[in-house]
This record gives sequence, structure tokens and C-alpha cells, in this order.
Amino acid sequence: MNSLGKLAELKACEYLQKKRYKLLDVNYSSRFGEIDLIMKKRGYICFIEVKMRSAKSIASPSEFVDISKQEKIAKTAALYLQKNPAKLQPRFDVVEVFTENGEIKSIKHLENAFQLY
Repeated sequence: MNSLGKLAELKACEYLQKKRYKLLDVNYSSRFGEIDLIMKKRGYICFIEVKMRSAKSIASPSEFVDISKQEKIAKTAALYLQKNPAKLQPRFDVVEVFTENGEIKSIKHLENAFQLY
């Protein structure tokens, strides 16, 4: 990942911590994939995908979290919960990070961005 991508993850984490989310893990990997941030707030354990795009992009960053990516995140989350049991409701969020000229311009948090059944 490039340095702007790492910065986007860091800024997303800071943004959520200001909203009283507690960081549990960063870049958790399994054979299925990776989860950028794992955080908790109230009764939820949140598996968070950080997506960065140019502010001028034709599609929103969350549109790049397709069904295949969602399934990888869900499988990785299931493995995380097997190893780290929690009495919290799992939730899948996306944090959109918008950039312009190589700088982060804005951040948008989408709670419960997708569900898999």
C-alpha cells in the first residue's frame, strides 16, 4: 500500500476514535483477506474497510467494496471472532476517504454499509 493509503487508514482511525470508537486491531489478515480496522463502540464490534478515492472520482469509494470483497471481509471477520470471542454484535462499516492533489480532503463513515446472510 502506498503512503497516502496508510495515511488514509490512520486518519480514518483517528476520525472514528473522536467518535468514541475503541481500536481493537489494525490490518488483521487471514487466508481470505484483510480487514483494515477492527473497532468497538457500544454493543458493536465493527469490521471496517477504508476506501480512498479522488474527490473527483466518478464513483464513491464504497462502490469499490463489491460482493467479492464483502465476502472476504466477512470470512476474515468470522475467523477473527473465532480467535477473539466477543459478546458484541458484528457490523460491517466502510470509511470513505476523499483526496485531492494527494491530500485528504474529507472522510465519511458509513455504518452498517453491507450485510451478508
